[in-house]
Amino acid sequence: MILRIFFYFSSLILLLISCTSNKLDVDTSKISVNISFVNLDSILMNSSRTEIPLLLNRFSTSSEGVLAYELGHCLGIGGFKDIGSLDRIELFRNDTYIKRLESSISSSFKFKSDLQSQIIDGFSHLKFHLPFIQLPNQVFYINSLFVSNVFCSSTEIGIGLDRYLGSNSKVIKELPTQDFFQWMKESMRKEFISRDVLSEWIAKKIVKEVDGVFADKMIRWGKILYLTEASFPEMEKHLLFRYSKNGYDWADHNETSIWKYIVNQELLFSKNERDHANFLNEGPFTVGLPEKSPDRLGQYLGWKIVHEFMANNESISLQQLINIPYNTILQSYEIEE
Repeated sequence: MILRIFFYFSSLILLLISCTSNKLDVDTSKISVNISFVNLDSILMNSSRTEIPLLLNRFSTSSEGVLAYELGHCLGIGGFKDIGSLDRIELFRNDTYIKRLESSISSSFKFKSDLQSQIIDGFSHLKFHLPFIQLPNQVFYINSLFVSNVFCSSTEIGIGLDRYLGSNSKVIKELPTQDFFQWMKESMRKEFISRDVLSEWIAKKIVKEVDGVFADKMIRWGKILYLTEASFPEMEKHLLFRYSKNGYDWADHNETSIWKYIVNQELLFSKNERDHANFLNEGPFTVGLPEKSPDRLGQYLGWKIVHEFMANNESISLQQLINIPYNTILQSYEIEE
């Protein structure tokens, strides 16, 4: 009798472990990821006028994409070898607002070791599942002047630290409301950085863009988010989606309603770009649903569909998932009424 009870509880414990374990939470101790981190923003702000050309020239060959993006697209300075570029850099560095912005960046990101560890850990998990993917060689910290969060070139990543200062930062509060709505400022949160880095790299380098119906784009985003989740298996779900906790809870509790709306409005096979934007793009909420809903609920639902597909097909690897057609994944989705 005692032996029978022992086996019963042993089986129960194993069952509970199997039900609660996360198959994405893998051992990456043997995975090697070599990524260097460069504070390009600090180089621009703190180097002497004579030092800047020499320092920037160091990155001009291997990192021309990020360097050109920072100087040309973000700051409007142009190429650092252009005539007058050093004068424009001086004007930028001496601007009163830029000085306050840079001071805020420096104080908010004084210690970056934790952030760098998170990014390395994320790419280590991604490489475990996709061992042959291209990884970035370098990550650059930049001041994008609020142009973008993360930029990917062919082999590098640029992180606009200015976009992660938080809505309570004075320099963020001062941003003109006609260009930066409150919902935009509230999304400028430091805890989104590592998630944004991996998600952007996955979207640009791994899961190809599609130019088709809404369902195809929705499932593509589901794959991107599933791979991002695989990169950070212990990350809280609301951070994975760039939601507040309340926003994620709303999405989770209203999955059935979201699906019914998409089906009833015949959006699944819509080719209308406005329909796609309403459910996939950033905004104060998802257009067509209550204003208390979070934005990008098409991305969220795509992740739910992909997540369910992978749970029901455990033999399918993440490498295989990338190339599975959207209609195959969509057909396996079953929603509880």
